[in-house]
Amino acid sequence: MKALDKNLNSFTKEKTVKKIFAKVFDNQTVNTVHSLAGKKIFNEVEFVISTGKEAHVFRAKDKAGNYKAVKIYKIETSKFKHMNEYIEGDIRFKKISKKKSSLINEWTKKEFMNLKKMNNAGVNCPIPLAFKNNVLVMEFIGENGEPAQRIKEKPIKNFEYLYEKIVEFVAKMFYKEEIIHADLSEYNILNLNNEPVIIDVGQAVLRSHPKAREFFEKDLKNVSAYFSKNGLRISAEQIKKDIKSKKALYKP
Repeated sequence: MKALDKNLNSFTKEKTVKKIFAKVFDNQTVNTVHSLAGKKIFNEVEFVISTGKEAHVFRAKDKAGNYKAVKIYKIETSKFKHMNEYIEGDIRFKKISKKKSSLINEWTKKEFMNLKKMNNAGVNCPIPLAFKNNVLVMEFIGENGEPAQRIKEKPIKNFEYLYEKIVEFVAKMFYKEEIIHADLSEYNILNLNNEPVIIDVGQAVLRSHPKAREFFEKDLKNVSAYFSKNGLRISAEQIKKDIKSKKALYKP
């Protein structure tokens, strides 16, 4: 715990991270991080590895030296205005408070649950380890402590292979666990040794969600646009057909 305190305090000493600390580490979040650390899930929060409008991800380490990813959703300064659109209508969350902090806590729980479903489906994604309030602890995706990059910055070399894997993952999610990513793009896929890893699944919805079809169509368009601008022209309709062709393989 002393190591954790020392590390959290060090964030405020450098101007480059002072703003990040102010946006993320309010009193509730600091207490939540302490609570999870007290359960031996990690010992140190080291540094920021990814920043976003609604959350920042930090590299953490346990006493054995194993790396973890700690995703902290911002409460006071979050700019994600459309959470209700993805969580209302989800049968897993029937009573959603309009209080911002409560909504974000539920969103964190939702991402944890979605990651579990995706792991159950056999999709390459971070293994969820724990969550509390607005803090989610996951498997660290990277090598030798270096986080894997998004395919936006570091494309996977074999585009045909990447396409096959994305179709496989989407089909597994859709048929085995009845879940839709709802924000699938080159910004939410990591490149780990030329293998794709799907991330950022807080917004993912069940197929029973009222807007599931709309979100699914959006995913198809995003995937089509990414491959088309990189030389592999394929329509959203063809992607849908390729996903449907996997139905017999993955439907329970």
